[in-house]
Amino acid sequence: SCSRTLWQGKTLHCTYKYNVLTFIPLNLYEQFKRVANLYFLALLILQIIPDISTLPWYTTLIPLVVVLGVTAIKDLVDDLVRHMYKTSDGSSVCFRFQSSKWRNIEVGDVVRLRKNDFIPADILLLSSSNPNSLCYVETAELDGETNLKFKLGLRVTDEQLQEERQLAEFDALIECEEPNNRLDKFIGTMLWQSERYPLDLDNMLLRGCKVRNTEECHGLVIFAGADTKIMRNGGKTRFKRTKIDELMNYMVYTIFALLILVAAGLAIGHSFWYEEIGSNAWYLYDGKDQSASYRGFLSFWGYIIVLNTMVPISLYVSVEVIRLGQSKFINWDLQMYFAEKDTPAKARTTTLNEQLGQIEYIFSDKTGTLTQNVMQFKKCTIAGRSYGTDLLCCSRPVDWSWNQHADRKFEFMDHSLVAIIRSKKDKDVTEFFKLLSLCHTVMVENKDGELVYQAASPDEGALVTAARNFGYVFLSRTQDTISIKEMDHETTYEMLALLDFNSDRKRMSIILKFPDGRVRLYCKGADTVIYERLSPNSRHKETTQTALDEFANATLRTLCLCYKDISADEYAAWSRKHKDAQVAMVDRDAALDRVYEEIESNLMLIGATAIEDKLQDGVPETIATLAKADIKIWVLTGDKKETAENIGYSCSLLTDDMQIHYGEDVNNNKDGNMSLQIDFVDMACECEAVICCRVTPKQKANVVSLVKKYKKAVTLSIGDGANDVNMIKTADIGVGISGQEGMQAVMSSDYAFAQFRYLERLLLVHGRWSYIRMCKFLRYFFFKNFAFTLVHFWYSFFSGYSSQVAYEDWFITLYNLCYSSLPVLLVGLLDQDVNDKLSLKFPKLYLPGQQGSMFNYKNFFISLFHGIFVSLIIFFIPYGAFLQTMGQDGEAPSDYQSLAVVTASSLIFTVNLQISLDTSYWTFVNCFAVLGSIAIYFGIMFDIHSAGIHVIFPSQFTFTGAASNALRQPYLWLTIILTVGISLLPVICIQFLHKTIWPSVGDKVRPPSVHQHRGRRSRRSAYAFSHSRGYADLISSGRSIRRRPPARGGPQDSIREVPHREAENI
Repeated sequence: SCSRTLWQGKTLHCTYKYNVLTFIPLNLYEQFKRVANLYFLALLILQIIPDISTLPWYTTLIPLVVVLGVTAIKDLVDDLVRHMYKTSDGSSVCFRFQSSKWRNIEVGDVVRLRKNDFIPADILLLSSSNPNSLCYVETAELDGETNLKFKLGLRVTDEQLQEERQLAEFDALIECEEPNNRLDKFIGTMLWQSERYPLDLDNMLLRGCKVRNTEECHGLVIFAGADTKIMRNGGKTRFKRTKIDELMNYMVYTIFALLILVAAGLAIGHSFWYEEIGSNAWYLYDGKDQSASYRGFLSFWGYIIVLNTMVPISLYVSVEVIRLGQSKFINWDLQMYFAEKDTPAKARTTTLNEQLGQIEYIFSDKTGTLTQNVMQFKKCTIAGRSYGTDLLCCSRPVDWSWNQHADRKFEFMDHSLVAIIRSKKDKDVTEFFKLLSLCHTVMVENKDGELVYQAASPDEGALVTAARNFGYVFLSRTQDTISIKEMDHETTYEMLALLDFNSDRKRMSIILKFPDGRVRLYCKGADTVIYERLSPNSRHKETTQTALDEFANATLRTLCLCYKDISADEYAAWSRKHKDAQVAMVDRDAALDRVYEEIESNLMLIGATAIEDKLQDGVPETIATLAKADIKIWVLTGDKKETAENIGYSCSLLTDDMQIHYGEDVNNNKDGNMSLQIDFVDMACECEAVICCRVTPKQKANVVSLVKKYKKAVTLSIGDGANDVNMIKTADIGVGISGQEGMQAVMSSDYAFAQFRYLERLLLVHGRWSYIRMCKFLRYFFFKNFAFTLVHFWYSFFSGYSSQVAYEDWFITLYNLCYSSLPVLLVGLLDQDVNDKLSLKFPKLYLPGQQGSMFNYKNFFISLFHGIFVSLIIFFIPYGAFLQTMGQDGEAPSDYQSLAVVTASSLIFTVNLQISLDTSYWTFVNCFAVLGSIAIYFGIMFDIHSAGIHVIFPSQFTFTGAASNALRQPYLWLTIILTVGISLLPVICIQFLHKTIWPSVGDKVRPPSVHQHRGRRSRRSAYAFSHSRGYADLISSGRSIRRRPPARGGPQDSIREVPHREAENI
């Protein structure tokens, strides 16, 4: 019954990735895109080739299956959530002339929606049950904002499309933009009955919104399925990676290169060995007539298999587990929970936690981020006279009992302004508040006799509320009229045009027709744009400017108010141009701006408003603490320079002993955009603090990009509004504050919380801990794999370089899965060098993360050489002990299997005791993990070396009785103890020297346990546990294995505090 236009209907775009048939093949395909997984699959294939393989296939298959399985389960859980969304989405029913599912809706269909229905497509609103086709929608699914927005149908469709018969005969042609992801913009025209009408976003109901406070509405489907704006926004956000991620990848490539070199060297060795020795030894003849070089070639691939554990397959999975745990700790932190709004901190990503410990630059919005974004009308200047400034004589606020519509929460201290209003003698004051009550886009609801305003911004709500209290009450609006109560009588004005606000115009205007026929334009906006458009005959410009400066110095937000009387002929001529611009399909916004500029000229100044936006709690202290951690803070705001500067002083970003440099004072004679950018970044980064004022959302993102590009620094952006989304997405880490401007910033962020002050704890506690834990985990992980794998290298010198293994096959399979994984995982999750109180008290502890000093190529090669040293000890001490020995019962334990048992046992003791030496924060869980790993090793070893399992699987379990035979010899236990002792002794000595001669920042702050004595029932140790409730309590009882602190004084008395002067110099 209605024409289909431009794009044919499409079926619903699936947001899930898998179904029952495609899950396994698609998931495996995605996982094998990772080079590490593909590498181990290639190894598995090599192990199937008999001439190459020296290890059973299951030594690679079992770890690979575990890794793939864990990842697949995670992907399956994520996709089940998407399936549930799809089930509730694609099967939803919306009421049309006949019921239909969403997936069946096509472009051109006319749809009927009722109250609380979700909108199934992008729909042009035609009519509704409300007057003037007004329709309220909730956009929480789009932008997270729960306050209601209103949409308006065109007057012509409202009047002519109320009945079903009229809707069935509707035959308009819609021309509009192509499908796109711009949620804030829509351009189109409707050609109907030989007349062309402009369409914009105010006429559109977008998919994902919910109909509210509207019993019924009708609309025409413009975009359906995958073409809707919300589905077009389903694309992937820019993938953010940490510095450690990049470094880790390069190190894996380095390990792979080392593996190739070592395997090649051993393969050459095998060729020479076979040429000189192997071919001449009759007892080594294997029946194959292969040349030495060919045997060397096979040996190369054999060593690629044997030494494959140098490239750690479980590294990436372990890292993801640690990051997930760290994210949960952020979510569970009660000290970042804002009880007033029941808002906990939220880690919206699990991949960036350690990057929080490396931040060098913070870029912050001002309004709603540093300030509360709760606006209060405080002062104003009208016709050159200021009000609300001289409050010395006023000790009590104005009594609003004379105004039945007044908001009782509104406070104003200057009684003289109320007296002037009530006298009705000052026309300028009357025009001032009349403008505030008329020039806005606020919607009003009447709930139980109370007027409830729905404002697009807190500023606008504060101004309309102020006018309401002073007797100019906004009552209602339609598409064409707006009604207010002026003191004691109600007046309705005809609205001829609404020239809306945007970040480029920085002003809004409304053109009204008065009851007496006069046409007047009211305008309010930033002083910079208003003063450019004032008439030469406008009065009070100087006095108003002086007042604006005073307001800015008091950190108040200002707006200028002005008006212009328009003749009927002038308006008629302008209206034609305006209508042409409204229906333009190309550059409509630019065309409208030109038309707006034409009418918004020769304005007459009335006065200015000043609104207070208070700082959030704890902002100055947070900024001061972060500055001590050498984190540079830049504030990017749209406010004027004076306001921004004074906010800088009030929040301790600027101090009196700083020298202030202004952008316009800096001379730059260089040509070229590139050189200007470099000069700006170099100059700004030399400053302790930077404030950029009058910046647009795009410019905010550009500033962040410049610092990232030219300084290679780790950046963090924090904001609370939609205008901060660009900046949040551009930075390495984006933080959203759930404030008064909706949830768009939060939905685009990596981390979210309710107050700026929580940033201090996020960075200095969680970020720092995460960085230290990850660095310690990676250093140890590389070490234990090198120590384990390189034993094969030393063994090859005594096995003819024949790619034989030094351990039992099942030990190789289970080493990373069972014997050495849990202790290092717990260090990555729970370790603390100092507790949270000391982390906040000594911000300089944050410096190692910024410098990247705890994990870099130097640390990597230290781990490599440490692994080489330990593997050398673990192989050669048992080898030397086995050369000439005899067991107590006369049996010689000098066989290959006994050697494998002794080296494996020495390795397990060494790596588990090594992680014990590296653990700073001990709990029952850590003890259990270390001792449990050793116990699991012996338990599994005795099982797989038993005769029973050999009988069942004779070819897979060949070390029958090896463990029981070897470990009953005291001589071999002494060998194990000697091996472990020599492996750990250098580490203990180096750690002692470092802590006494070259202590780190953490060592200087960390209190020694020797100063803690037994006292009363105070169980918390300053070294082992934080003063507040720790995370380990979530896992175990958390009993300290350390002594109790002394009974005297508070918790801080149990800490040997670093003197203040020394702390400043750390």
